[in-house]
This record gives sequence, C-alpha cells and structure tokens, in this order.
Amino acid sequence: MTIKCEITKAIIESKRDGTDMCLVCKGSRLLCGKPYCPLLYRINTLLAKKQDLEVSNEFFGPSPPSIFVGRYGYPKVSIGPMSALSTEEVGSMDDPSKWYGKDFDEIIRIRSNLLRARSSEDVRSRSRIISDSQELALSIKPTDIEITFKHPPRANLSFSSTLQPMGPEGELQKLRIAENTRIPRTVDRIVSDEVMANRAISTLFERGYDVYYLSQVLSSGVLGGEDRKRLVPTRWSITAVDDIVAKELISKIRDYPTVNEFLVYSNTYLDNHFEILLMPGSWEFENFEAWAPRTLWTANRREAVIQVEGEPYTGRSKYAEKEGGGYYAARLGVVEALARMGRQARVVSFREIYEGYVLPVGVWEVRENVRKAMEKKPEHFSTKREALEYLSSRLRVDIGRYIGMSGILGQSRLVEFGGGGGES
Repeated sequence: MTIKCEITKAIIESKRDGTDMCLVCKGSRLLCGKPYCPLLYRINTLLAKKQDLEVSNEFFGPSPPSIFVGRYGYPKVSIGPMSALSTEEVGSMDDPSKWYGKDFDEIIRIRSNLLRARSSEDVRSRSRIISDSQELALSIKPTDIEITFKHPPRANLSFSSTLQPMGPEGELQKLRIAENTRIPRTVDRIVSDEVMANRAISTLFERGYDVYYLSQVLSSGVLGGEDRKRLVPTRWSITAVDDIVAKELISKIRDYPTVNEFLVYSNTYLDNHFEILLMPGSWEFENFEAWAPRTLWTANRREAVIQVEGEPYTGRSKYAEKEGGGYYAARLGVVEALARMGRQARVVSFREIYEGYVLPVGVWEVRENVRKAMEKKPEHFSTKREALEYLSSRLRVDIGRYIGMSGILGQSRLVEFGGGGGES
C-alpha cells in the first residue's frame, strides 16, 4: 500500500468534525485556538512512525543549499541549515521547480531525506550560526557542512498548505561550513549595497533568479539597510516574494495592450485541476478554489466548497485570507505569462482540488501548475459565451456557481459578444 493510500484510509476512518474554518486555515494559522492542527497531526504521526532514522549527534553532509526559519515565538525563532541524508538528488531536495511530475510518494521520499537543524535565535541576532546560515542561503550550489546536534535528531514529517513537507529535525549546537560556497557576484553586490528588500528581490528576479532562491535570500535576513536586516520566517518569505515579484510585473503589464480574444489555458497535477481564462480588458484577477468533498479539509462535506479572492486594476491592499499563499502563487504564474506575451487581460483562474489531494505539499504545487498551464497552447474563442461553454465541459463544478460568485464574469462588455480588438 502506498503512503498516499494509507493517508486516504486514515482520513476516511477518522471520526473528526471538520469546519469551514479548517478550509480557511488549512492548518497554518491555528484559527481553532489549538496549539497544533489536529488534522495534520494525524498524518504527521502516521508517517513519522514509518521513518527509519539512524543519525547520531554528529553529522557531515551536503546542504542543498537551504535554510529554514520558523515563525513560532517570533521575534525569537528557530533557524538552521537543511542537509541531505542522501546525496542522491541533493541539488533538487529543496527546489520545488524540479519536482513537477513527481507523485506524493516521491515528494515524501525526497523530503524525508532532508535533515533540519534548528537553533533558537532573535530575528535581529548577528550570531555565528546566523551568519553561516546566511552564507548557505545565498549559495547556488550544494555545500558540505558539519553539524553537531545537542541530541540525535528525531524522526519527523510535517506538512503545510504553504511550505513543502519537512523531514527529521534536531537541535543545533554547532555548525561549520566545510567548503567554499558559491555566491553570485550580482547577489553579493546587492546584499553589500544594502538595497531595500523589495527592490533587491525585483532586481534579482529580473536577472533570472527564481522565486525559490529569492525566498531563501529574503528569509535569511541579509536584505535592506543594516538597521533593518532581520530574519523572515520561511512561510512568510514564500508569499512575500510571490507578492513582490507579481506587483512589479503588474505595474508593467498595465501599460501593455489587452488580449483581443478569449483564451483558456489548462493543466492538472497532483489532483489539482486548473483552467485559466484570459479576457479582453484592463488587468483584473480573480482566483477560485473549489475543494471537492473528502479532501483533508472537507472530509465532512457532501458537495464542493468554493472560495474566491480577487483584485481590481488598482490591486489589493489586504491579505487574501480565504486562500492564503495559494492566491499569490497562482497570480504570479499568470502575470509571468502575461509579461512574456506583452499583454494585459481580465483573468479568472479556476482551481479544482479533487479527492486525491489528500495532504498539502505547499503552494509550490499551485505555482508550478499555473506555470505549466500558461506554457501550453491555449484554446481560442471569439466570445465569452463560447469560452464559458468550453470551461463548463472542463470543470466538475457547475459553471453557474462560479458565475454567481464572480465579480468579473458578471460584467458585460460589447467586445464579449463577438469580434475582439480590445475594450469598448
């Protein structure tokens, strides 16, 4: 029996009462007031028992390179490097862009071989552990490190709607970098120049650095003026980078001409199905999440539960509470594609999460799903009606439910009834 099947069986056999709050929280904000998410705890316990971990309190091995910064107890948080228990696939262990196409069991196998060391530090601290961790975070190649733990690390697996799965962990006593790191000159210069974090992230993205690397840089606390440098919890840095990069791209695409027809892009991965509709008009964005019954967060529901978040031409000022990091990851994938096209559009993204999505693996799955969809050839339509009819055949949830909740699909414009060529 695969790990995915065992998790599915555990969900079905569970006698718990899920609530709508669970779908909004997804185990990340502890809205129920409990010290841990009871739904994720069951899965974490189930999988931790399956691990065969034999690591002493002395460890030598490569760091992918990667660090992790926790959020609990902020401004005093846990920080430390990630290191590989197996040298196989070490370069991709903490790079989700290289995981696309892998199934749940493969992702869990990869992450269970990634050892996390943690030390409690203030976010403004300049300790040796932090400076060494920062050097590892900026490196673009795996680096051998020596770690001394206070006690032998314990078997552990944990899951999150934002973070990729986390493996075994131990309390860090001493860290030594055993070989030279490789930090790009561009990165080193920007860090040394103390450029503001938002500007630094945007500049590095323009230079070709992906958001996975940039979230490590931001999290490590090296950006900004000397009096403003501080660690950023990994969970926050992932969404912050998605938001910073997308806003910079949106500021540019607002000046581009609009698409002149209706385009639909599609992709499915890890039981997450995406349909993305581009319509003529100035930039607007709307993102639907439709969760099927019997997923981790909807095990007690009999029909799909739909969440929706969006933003007008001028953007949004409040955090997307109902969808969290998934909103920002989906938006980034769309605006990256629009920037490549040199176009703007009114965009409606449909994400349907099916029963097979039995455990969260992080928002990278949303980001890569949308990226893959936008890389494919779209379906072309001359009217909104034709596009919606096509979408109706591709989506499980009745298209009428989406239209009834949408602020964009309910709008009527002359261009939608035929022809094209921009807004009227």
